[in-house]
Amino acid sequence: MKKINTIPKLDIILFLFVLFLIPPTAYSNDEISEELLENPQKDEIVLNLEQENKQPEEVKTDEAAENNEIEFELFKKLDEEKPTEEIQEESLFGKILHSKITRTDVPTYLLQDDLTFEFKKGPFSKIQPWIAYRGGLQASWLSSQYSTTYENYENQIGMYGSFRNPNYKFQLTFNPIHKQGTNYLEKFIADAFIVNTSIPNHQIVLGNSRINTGIEGGKSSYVLPFVTRSQIARNYGNYRSLGAKVIGNYQYVDYNLFVGSGGRSIISGFPGAEFNGWINFKPFGNKSQKYGKFIIGGGYNHGHNRTDYNVGSVYVSYNHKRLWTNFEAAIANGSNGSTGITSNKSCGWAYTLGWKFTPHVQLIGRVDQFDPDRNKAHDLKREYTIGINWFIKGQALKIVLNYVFCDNQNAKDSHKIILATQILI
Repeated sequence: MKKINTIPKLDIILFLFVLFLIPPTAYSNDEISEELLENPQKDEIVLNLEQENKQPEEVKTDEAAENNEIEFELFKKLDEEKPTEEIQEESLFGKILHSKITRTDVPTYLLQDDLTFEFKKGPFSKIQPWIAYRGGLQASWLSSQYSTTYENYENQIGMYGSFRNPNYKFQLTFNPIHKQGTNYLEKFIADAFIVNTSIPNHQIVLGNSRINTGIEGGKSSYVLPFVTRSQIARNYGNYRSLGAKVIGNYQYVDYNLFVGSGGRSIISGFPGAEFNGWINFKPFGNKSQKYGKFIIGGGYNHGHNRTDYNVGSVYVSYNHKRLWTNFEAAIANGSNGSTGITSNKSCGWAYTLGWKFTPHVQLIGRVDQFDPDRNKAHDLKREYTIGINWFIKGQALKIVLNYVFCDNQNAKDSHKIILATQILI
């Protein structure tokens, strides 16, 4: 039989004597706990409680991404490295069906991975061409009159690209289909600009690009919550201009400054200078899952194109989980938006409220008022819109249903039902 070793009595006496001499604070529970937490013990099994207790993912608060944040997101896909594993051969329909696109705050494309080309030689390192389509069937009632039309809102082809120097990128967008009543060459080129990202948290944009006169007025058409923009966005914004922009995006503030031409196309020359500035304050930071995202912003647009124009805007937005709401107002002494140049003194506001039932289905409503001439009485135009967005594949493939009631003080009221589709490839 094996002999079992025992601790000698002398060793026990010495151990108790040393323990008595050491101050009690040297073995406090707090220090022992901290010691054990910071230094894993031999043969210790550590449970990953963070992973085990992870809750199901909430609906992402992506609706609060504003124009500056979208600008920073557009080129991120180009900087991502493609997976090295073998690409399985699949049909075009299969690739679209299995694509995992859920974000709705930025434009994404169904075949962006397949259509991103890398080059080992030449001035470009990556290029991603794309095609976009937005169209809708519109039924309108004006008193006893009824009409049905099909509208082509957007038909574009474009390209994102990155130069060999990773701090330089570019975007080109074209409108190949001519719209009646417009000059083809004037509207053919939409975006044509180069971006420099060498300064941290900044982008410097040179060329013809979209200008932030108001938040909705400066948004990309492919992330609009409704089929059409609000009245202040249509009258004061929704245009591109040739010039230089400096865009800054920090955790608690972002800004967008533009200096350039008062013309509204790349071939319109220089009818006058224009300045546009916008700043957002974000008290809860860029990403606050606990309190949501709260934004307070404002901007000023001044320029000359046959007449002087000045537009001041304010904006408040809150987004938390499934809820998204904002309020935007503006006042102008002359304006130069997508509806044309005017010297009228005008003003307006729009309030929007949305709720996402799932990442793919959203109910949304808007109250919208515009006074085209503050010097005239009884000429207010109000629009009440309610809609459903079905994001089949994020913004890349969606169906929109809108009902619009137009309440006009100096004209007949009207109703519209619009069923629209959007496809980004």
